[in-house]
Amino acid sequence: MRSGKTDWRHQQENFVDHPYLQSTLREMHAILQSRRLWLTFLAVLAIFIVTGPFGTSETMSFADRLLYWTIIQAGAWTFAISFSIIANSIFAGSIGNMLTRMMIGSLTAALPIGLLLTITNRVFSGKEMGFGPFLQSSLSSLPLCAIFCLLSYLTACQALETAADAVTETNGDARREVKSAAPLLERLPPQKRGALLRLSVQDHYTQIVTTRGHQLVLLRFADALKEIGQTEGLQIHRSHWIADADVVSLRKQAGRLHVITGDGSEIPVSRSYNAAVQARFAALVPTR
Repeated sequence: MRSGKTDWRHQQENFVDHPYLQSTLREMHAILQSRRLWLTFLAVLAIFIVTGPFGTSETMSFADRLLYWTIIQAGAWTFAISFSIIANSIFAGSIGNMLTRMMIGSLTAALPIGLLLTITNRVFSGKEMGFGPFLQSSLSSLPLCAIFCLLSYLTACQALETAADAVTETNGDARREVKSAAPLLERLPPQKRGALLRLSVQDHYTQIVTTRGHQLVLLRFADALKEIGQTEGLQIHRSHWIADADVVSLRKQAGRLHVITGDGSEIPVSRSYNAAVQARFAALVPTR
């Protein structure tokens, strides 16, 4: 039973730690905190409700327009902004320009927005549903998607610039200290910049573990090893490096040597590194 719970916990942690998800959540959080974005949304929504474009002023009451345009605008903004942020994370390694990445995602959002328009028009006006109306609604939403993308892009740039300035002003001395100890830590959020404990490969990413948490960074493992600075440690596997301070004990299982870390994690040692590990941690070598 404990094993099942442990596996489920590990699955949840892996899901939360997925690089695309982490990047998306960070950008979404930054954008949702933008006062300018919310004010723009409310202003656009108010204009649509009051003026009643696309014939809604003649066919709907004020109350109906209030509900109709709130559904349409909220849904359209949500789809366009979410898709643009997701695309920005997914294509970060293949497309250099941030605006291009976000625009691809935002324009793709025209499809779910078109479906939303088709369904909402059916409910409020009894209009026909089908591929034709859906395609027309999707095409008509493309300009709005582009506008939403530009707003998201400007908001994201402003948020990143503000965050960078804040870190520079408040943590200048701390960052210089971190750089001298391990330049790699500068790639982490300030709240996770603790003592470096270990590095592990995960696909094209390197997982950095410190005394303040862990973070996936888009960085080759070989490049990460060049940035450990003055941290004493040893590579024990082609996919793992561990700091001396994180090694608690060594254990042999089925003829394979493993390193036990401070948090109880068990990391395998490659046979080619066995001698180096046993020599470095001679006092911890198991007796059998």
